[in-house]
Amino acid sequence: MDAFMADLWTEYLGTPNKELIEYVRGLRGSCRLGILSNSFVGARERETTLYHFDELVEQIVYSHEIGIEKPDLRAYEATCARLDVRPESCLFIDDATPNIDAAQAAGMQAHLFEDNAGTMTRIAAHLEEDPLASEH
Repeated sequence: MDAFMADLWTEYLGTPNKELIEYVRGLRGSCRLGILSNSFVGARERETTLYHFDELVEQIVYSHEIGIEKPDLRAYEATCARLDVRPESCLFIDDATPNIDAAQAAGMQAHLFEDNAGTMTRIAAHLEEDPLASEH
């Protein structure tokens, strides 16, 4: 792999948010968990190898595999379908406002990620306010 591609992958993969990953790991079995990622070919393999996201969540929906990217509403619909959940029972979390707006337009509840504490508090509140969100 040339240096340009290595740099591109390093930028794409970023640094894992270990605190949030461990929090989400603790949610397994208590609610449906998925990832919707704007991606390109090779992302699934690299993220699985580095971060084991496949062990963290039930479904990972990669844009390059479905041919639709956030904030296209169809990407959110595909994710709900793969998880077999209703959009109104979903809490979508992202760090980009356009993606949050689109999730809300798709019928989801949404939270703009700004920090771990606020996000973990919002997830806990969602699970308390919507008991169906934690049903399988």
